[in-house]
Amino acid sequence: MVVRPGEQIAVDGVVTQGQTNIDESMLTGEPVPVAKSSGDEVSAGTLNKTGSILFEATRVGSDTALAQIIKMVRQAQNSKPPIGKLADDIAAIFVPVVMLIALVAAIAWLILGPEPSAVYAVVTAVTVLIIACPCALGLATPMSVMVGIGKAAEAGVLIRNGEALQTASQLTTMVLDKTGTITAGRPEIIEIDAFGDRTQNAVLLLAASLEAGSEHPLAQAFLDVAKLQELELLPVQSFEAIAGRGIRGQVDGRDLVLGNQQLMTESSVNLDSYSQHTRDPKADKAWTPMYMASKRELIAIFAGADPIKPESAAAIDRIRAAGLKMVMVTGDNRHTARAVASQVGIDEVIAEVLPQDKRNLVAKLQQQGERVGMVGDGINDAPALALADVGFAIGTGTDIAIESADITLIRGSLHGVANAIDISSATMRNIRQNLLGAFIYNSAGIPIAAGVLYPLAGMLLNPIIAGTAMAFSSVTVVSNANRLRLFRFPDHQ
Repeated sequence: MVVRPGEQIAVDGVVTQGQTNIDESMLTGEPVPVAKSSGDEVSAGTLNKTGSILFEATRVGSDTALAQIIKMVRQAQNSKPPIGKLADDIAAIFVPVVMLIALVAAIAWLILGPEPSAVYAVVTAVTVLIIACPCALGLATPMSVMVGIGKAAEAGVLIRNGEALQTASQLTTMVLDKTGTITAGRPEIIEIDAFGDRTQNAVLLLAASLEAGSEHPLAQAFLDVAKLQELELLPVQSFEAIAGRGIRGQVDGRDLVLGNQQLMTESSVNLDSYSQHTRDPKADKAWTPMYMASKRELIAIFAGADPIKPESAAAIDRIRAAGLKMVMVTGDNRHTARAVASQVGIDEVIAEVLPQDKRNLVAKLQQQGERVGMVGDGINDAPALALADVGFAIGTGTDIAIESADITLIRGSLHGVANAIDISSATMRNIRQNLLGAFIYNSAGIPIAAGVLYPLAGMLLNPIIAGTAMAFSSVTVVSNANRLRLFRFPDHQ
């Protein structure tokens, strides 16, 4: 099959002719296109960016990588066990016990009670059943969950169901994707170094003019900066894109090359005197150096990077403070991954992984007894999001990631993860208060309803009063659940 620039790859295959750059972000989550030439594999659903290629199909239909990802998502979704409701467990025991107590009380009054013993037996049995009616137990969980989910929505955290809300407070490990989750997911020009008597704007104008003919994401980064500086681009002649290395062309009468170190070597540009300059501190900050030269002379170095979201480090600190172990997993290279992780305070880094590797990591942690949360935004994160005990999808990400996750962070901030954990903890605490209060109330009321005060005070509990007291317990549970409306998230946004 022939694939032209701007077309999607239809099936998995191997390139037989041509060179190009392919946007594989839908599979890997990484924004920078990957250079492809003869012998390289291509995947269905990825986007051809620059050149034309001829490739031979190797996997079609349900055998493609994209289809396998969809299959893994479905399997992971089906593998989730339902979370039992605590109130149901209590009621399953409590109701039969109460009915037995009511029967025993009726028999006791029939045998031991004064006349009319049958009337006393009926009154005590009915009163026991009324005051022990588990209405409050039935309301305890759904009321708190309803209010908790509504409160989370106020903070931009959309929780799919009560099970996710409950489980979020029980997580022990949080797995974070890098691109689009910790970082912004789009390349930017971070720094410009101009050499000789040239100014930053002068070299930026040349580079942006040259990049105007390129479809590479970094080209858009150059154009964005030039637009911000209100630079008027110059015409370009003899433009040529060199797959995997950079571009060359003539701008304002100057022959220019702009690209990576390999392109500079091929163009006989000596970088020895700038090696330390480019290595330190750019490498430690996970910046990618791009060199621009004219007539074998280096005239500028541009540092491009996928910037870390401003709030990522603080949000990760909040998640860690909740007692969770932090793991970053990415398809990006190890050097960049470690540099990003060090800036946000994550010690455990797993890099250069495929979508199935992310899912396998979640499965491995679960087998070790961990309760795993997964945060991601791309198709490549979907299998892991679906398998995790709680999947958190960045709302600015792909639809399949959002559909695979239990919780969606519509603001795209990792503070949403911390907020979800906070509201989950507050909601579960509220549910336990409701259940405990309702259970203690019902348990304390049963002996009185059964008539234990009759030998001492000569009185029985009126069924009408028992009904009022039972209703009051429900009102108490509802009122306590509504206290969650007063919950305040930390002001980190």
